[in-house]
Amino acid sequence: MITRVLDNVRSRLTHMGEAIFFLGEILRVIGRGKVRFNEVLNQMYAQGVQSIVIVILTSFASGMVLALQATITLQRFGAQEFVARLVALSLLRELSPVFTSLIFSGKAGAGITAELGTMNTHEQIQATRALGVNPVEFLVVPRFLACVLVLPVLVVISEIVGIFGGYMIAVSQAHIPGVFYVHNTMEAVDYVDFFSGLIKVFFFSVIIGWICCYQGFYTKGGAMGVGQFTTRAVAYSYIAVIISDVVLTKIILTIWG
Repeated sequence: MITRVLDNVRSRLTHMGEAIFFLGEILRVIGRGKVRFNEVLNQMYAQGVQSIVIVILTSFASGMVLALQATITLQRFGAQEFVARLVALSLLRELSPVFTSLIFSGKAGAGITAELGTMNTHEQIQATRALGVNPVEFLVVPRFLACVLVLPVLVVISEIVGIFGGYMIAVSQAHIPGVFYVHNTMEAVDYVDFFSGLIKVFFFSVIIGWICCYQGFYTKGGAMGVGQFTTRAVAYSYIAVIISDVVLTKIILTIWG
């Protein structure tokens, strides 16, 4: 029993070390400027298309539900005019960055792992090495950079759509004047609220790209292994995003309040 536990711990520490060295290799390739920009653009398009529709639908529904709940709750205290502020700040600071990152990891992140995993099981990654091409430069870096560049754009879209969903409910259900709602939203949002969300998203995108690329690059076990490693990549991404959100929120609130 003890031997099994120690072997499990040793295996996990080994994988963690491999993952850290893998991230170092990615950053080294990027630092040397060996980036295939055409492939990055292709990956940005593919990842954005995979996620944009569900991000819009989820954000619109989240904004509407948040406005409904806020309207009902704040009416009890005669503070209905604060609905716009609550919706905007909740979406900008927390909901849009986290929800969009989770959706992105479940859609685009899973796709990255499945693609790289299929290439690895079919020995295409080994073939690139045999041709004298660095597979990290050719296959991993474009997907990693696309994650880092696409996710912030999706989050901004999510914030806009979510605020619009809240606006629709506030005007139609709470009978708050549209001009008043927009004015309160603009008045409530500060640059700190906007950029604190984007800072989180930057770290989330690095985490998702790193985990999904690593799991795909080291996939084993054929077709069944691709499914297992893809599921593992999404699960690890979810856990890492949620944990890092807690840490980053504490740091940001300590610095900016």
